[in-house]
Amino acid sequence: MIEIKSIIDTFSLEDQQKFINYLQQRNKRRDTKNIQLFKLLSNTDLSSKTICQHIYKVDHSNAYHALRKRLFQSLIDFTANKNLEDENSIDMQIVKYILAARTFLLQNNFTIAYKVLNKAEQLADEHLLFPMLNEIYHTQIQYAPNFPKIDLDAIIVKQQENRKKHQLEDQLNIVYAKLKSVLNHIAYQGNVINFELELETILKEHSIKIDTSLSFKSLYQILAIAHISALVTTKYYSIESFVLKSYSLLKQKKETDKQLFYQIQIVYIIANTLFRNKKFESSLFYIKEMEQLMQLKKGSYFKSFILKKTLVEALNLNYTNKQDEAISLVENIMYKKHDDLESLLDLRLSCFMFYFQNADYTKAKSISSKFYHTDKWYIEKAGMDWVIKKNVAELLLYIELSEDDLFFSRLKSFKRNYSSYLKKIGQKRILTFLKFAEQYYLNPKNVTSVEFKTTLENSFEWVAIAKEDIFVVSFYAWLKSKVNKEKLYPTTLQLLQPKC
Repeated sequence: MIEIKSIIDTFSLEDQQKFINYLQQRNKRRDTKNIQLFKLLSNTDLSSKTICQHIYKVDHSNAYHALRKRLFQSLIDFTANKNLEDENSIDMQIVKYILAARTFLLQNNFTIAYKVLNKAEQLADEHLLFPMLNEIYHTQIQYAPNFPKIDLDAIIVKQQENRKKHQLEDQLNIVYAKLKSVLNHIAYQGNVINFELELETILKEHSIKIDTSLSFKSLYQILAIAHISALVTTKYYSIESFVLKSYSLLKQKKETDKQLFYQIQIVYIIANTLFRNKKFESSLFYIKEMEQLMQLKKGSYFKSFILKKTLVEALNLNYTNKQDEAISLVENIMYKKHDDLESLLDLRLSCFMFYFQNADYTKAKSISSKFYHTDKWYIEKAGMDWVIKKNVAELLLYIELSEDDLFFSRLKSFKRNYSSYLKKIGQKRILTFLKFAEQYYLNPKNVTSVEFKTTLENSFEWVAIAKEDIFVVSFYAWLKSKVNKEKLYPTTLQLLQPKC
């Protein structure tokens, strides 16, 4: 039941109607109840027992169980067929070429067969489909002795080169999976691991070197690994040059426009890296490039990336004194249904921050009230970093709304649950920040004193603004605004200005 419901919940209204049409075409009997079951699961949250009673009018559990199994199989078949139509037209065309060519070869029609295989090779090479290229070369080599016009040695060389590329891609795929696993231990489970050491160890273990021999997908995976490292350490400044140079190298390769999904991923990584490094105009330049790429191939990847693009664009607008535009952009999308739950949560937390910086505490509280799951649930869905930001932001909101009970109980809970973790990852200053926030709440008049200002300035270990994390600065700006009796948003923008 849960598996069926999880699939149906991903369907758009258009997908739901297409699936109903699909079932209608397949149903051979008029009394088939699969459409009725699908509609009930799509539009209600009824229990299995209630749905069974609704369909059969009696407790007919065996029949209901069989009906669910048939619906589940139909959902799988429909999804597979839809993907074949929408996503894998190139793959299917190559498969058709190979099958047709093999038929011609068995009929000894070698000229036509090799002409078709050449078309398949060209298409597979353009899209870097190494497994399919291997099938093509395998077939060409197998029948080459029967067709003297074929240069067997040349095909063998191409097969060997393709095998190297395929092996490299496999190795990078393993490296990427291992590093993502390490990230999950850090960001989603709260474990403390030396990520940089893990990165170096895994790359050496698989003999991975960065050069022009990498494919488009492989280069993306290397950049994604670098991005993961920056996400964990918040040292985005350390990867900026590498990311930009790698993309420049990538664009010189003839196949840059062939693997569009990975190209969009890379441009997103660049835009996010530049934002985190407070290079807002440059980041927005790549956001525009990302949007242009999302429009290609009839917008086939537009929906997949719209949340990520909107998030980084809105954050850039917010920190370039265009907060109203940022808020409008996020408000229009953050409650729409989407598969990318992590980006949705990022958008909602960002909008919370925009409202808070603008002193619109009522709207900020409205968003906060929708974060009704447990911290454990949010850690699994959005990561430890997200949960800590949410908790700190909500504590500041309770201060502004003078909600004593919530503030003190949640502060106590936060310290109990996260103090040890924050100390282990070298972010003890978050606890220091909350100590000052509590002092302000208990005695707000004291924060304007010279003694408080001096203590505050000396309590944080700061790096150059170009290297300091933008979200850390944003939280600190709240204290700064209280000390100077200024509005939060202008204070935040002022702190982010480079010092001469």
